[in-house]
Amino acid sequence: MFRKKSPEPVNVEWLIIGLGNPGPEYSGTRHNIGFEVIDAVADKYRIKLDKAKHKSRYGLGVIEGSGVCLVKPMTFMNLSGQAVAPLLKEFGLKPDRLLIVADELDLPLGRLQLKPKGGTAGHNGHKSIKALIGTEDYPRLRFGINSDRKEETIDFVLSKFHPEERPDIQQLLRKAITGIETLVEQGIERAQNVVNES
Repeated sequence: MFRKKSPEPVNVEWLIIGLGNPGPEYSGTRHNIGFEVIDAVADKYRIKLDKAKHKSRYGLGVIEGSGVCLVKPMTFMNLSGQAVAPLLKEFGLKPDRLLIVADELDLPLGRLQLKPKGGTAGHNGHKSIKALIGTEDYPRLRFGINSDRKEETIDFVLSKFHPEERPDIQQLLRKAITGIETLVEQGIERAQNVVNES
């Protein structure tokens, strides 16, 4: 009787974390686009988010030859750092090997921006991460969510995308995957050329 061969252990080179809020009531909201990016990458590369540790759901796999850990924090957005900091420590990675994927009100819907570092721009997820890892010098993929909003900011970011916006979102998800693939394979400068073109 043959035993099923165990998968080779993954040497994690990149920690890729999509920010959002846990719970079905937040699914499909603008603030949870980071979760959608992680799900899309996991689906393409058949990476199961089947591990639970450090207040996160995560999975290990390989993208374009690089070992990655895909993460969805199970904290709420304003406590994201409680997941990020211990995962960085667990895998022995420096902040320049951390990619945070999050929604961005300062960018219009239809735009993505990859930056090697930057400020928090008032985003509670980034505020928490900065506070707990001690730096804001980490790569971030900013996913534009702004449209002609009339609601208050908190109501807007917790609202769901309109059906007519979904085709744009699907196109952006594909572009985000390409950007992540380029980042882990060729580095951030090349990935910026892919992501930041208008």
